[in-house]
Amino acid sequence: MNLLNTFDPRTTTKTLERLEKLSNSTKPVWGKMNAAQMLAHLSIPYDYAYGKKEHKPSFFSKLMLNLFVKDLVVGESKAYPKNSRTAPDFIIADERDFEKEKARLIANIKETEAKGSSYFEGKESSAFGKLTARQWSVQFYKHLDHHFNQFGI
Repeated sequence: MNLLNTFDPRTTTKTLERLEKLSNSTKPVWGKMNAAQMLAHLSIPYDYAYGKKEHKPSFFSKLMLNLFVKDLVVGESKAYPKNSRTAPDFIIADERDFEKEKARLIANIKETEAKGSSYFEGKESSAFGKLTARQWSVQFYKHLDHHFNQFGI
């Protein structure tokens, strides 16, 4: 996998260029979300990382996440499988405003670049515990790339 560094301005530029190819009418290649729902979905990890939304998995859930999900999310060897199950907290079932969700995602992407790797080094993830800056970057980029591919961008 070619995972770009989300703290690098060049990655931000490339990511935003891909995002500009998405419109409200873009249809997914697979899955159920529409474009606006996908954008809202993509902001959830940032909301958790920045404390905008609370995520407190139970001890058992956290154990299961670390045993069975962590490597897929923060590891560099495997892409997310198409049509994989979405965690309940990440499901966006209601209709969303495309432009509002796009602006929110852009702000999150830019904030991540601006905060940089030093902000994320050793930062606690509510699901996975302390992560390296690289693991945070992988998590953000893999998720973006997966859903951009889902919509053919």
